[in-house]
Amino acid sequence: MFSQISKNWRGRPLETLAIIINLIANTTTEKGLVIKCGLDSGTYKTGIKVTDEELGQVNIIRNTFRGDWNYVIAPANYCR
Repeated sequence: MFSQISKNWRGRPLETLAIIINLIANTTTEKGLVIKCGLDSGTYKTGIKVTDEELGQVNIIRNTFRGDWNYVIAPANYCR
């Protein structure tokens, strides 16, 4: 996905958030990749620590090929 975005905005000045969002949102490929993009203007706390127990509760479904790189984070109630 990121390589396609980089190709789409190659050579264009990234002067505003609106330009960046528009370039990302208008990235497609011949095989049908469509990207949705929008600005999240929320504020978030920093420095939040996740415990090992909390991290263990994340429903990670690893791909058989390079599961350390290729995985899906699914909702907690999603059956594998």
